[in-house]
Amino acid sequence: MTILDRLSRLLRANVNDLISKAEDPGKIIDQALRDMRAAYGEARAEVADAMSQNARLQREANTNRTLAQEYEKKAEEALRGGSEDLAREALRRAQNHKDLAKGFEDQIAVQSSTVDQLKTQLRALEAKIDEMESKKTLLAARQKTAQAGATLDRVSGFDKAGGAMNAFEDMERKVAGMEDRNRAMTELRQEGDLDAQLKDLGRDRDLDDAFAALKARVQGGDKPQG
Repeated sequence: MTILDRLSRLLRANVNDLISKAEDPGKIIDQALRDMRAAYGEARAEVADAMSQNARLQREANTNRTLAQEYEKKAEEALRGGSEDLAREALRRAQNHKDLAKGFEDQIAVQSSTVDQLKTQLRALEAKIDEMESKKTLLAARQKTAQAGATLDRVSGFDKAGGAMNAFEDMERKVAGMEDRNRAMTELRQEGDLDAQLKDLGRDRDLDDAFAALKARVQGGDKPQG
C-alpha cells in the first residue's frame, strides 16, 4: 500500500468521523491538513529509512565482492602451492560471496525503485498539502457564502410557510380594514346628522309660515268693519 493510499484511508476515516458528529466544515479542513502533514512526516521518515537501508545493502554487496576476490586469489595461491583441496575450498567460498553480493545487488535494484517511488509520492503529497493550504481560505469563504445562502433559504421558507412575516402582514391588513370601516361609519353619522338638521330646519320654516298665516288671519279678523 502506497503512502497516498494510506493517507486516503486515514483522511476518509477522520473526515467521516467529523461529518458524523456534524462538525464545522472548517474543522474538517483543518483535520485533513493535520493528517496530511502527519503523513508527510511519516513519508519522509520512510524515504530516509529506505535510503539508509539501500546504503547498508550496498556496503554488504561491496564487502562480499571484495571477499570473493580475496578467496579467488587464495585459491590461485593454493593451487600454485599444489594444494588442490584447499584451492577448491577457497573457490567455493569465493562463489558463496559472489552469490551473496549478487543477492544484495538485486535487492539494491528493488530498493532503489522503491526509494524512487517513495520520493515521487512524497513530492505529490507535498504538492497536495500546498494546494490544500492555498485553497483553505477559499473554502472558508465558500463556507460563509453557503451559510448565508442557507440562512436566506430558511427566512424565505419561513415566509412562504405563513410564519411571522405573513402574520404581520395579515394583521396590518386587518387594522387597515378596521380604520376604513371607522372612517366610513364616521362619514355616515355626519351625513345623518346633516340630514336631520336640514329636516328640522324645513319643519321650522313650515311652522313659521303657518304661524305667520294664522297671525295674519287673526289680525285681519280683529279689524273693525265699516
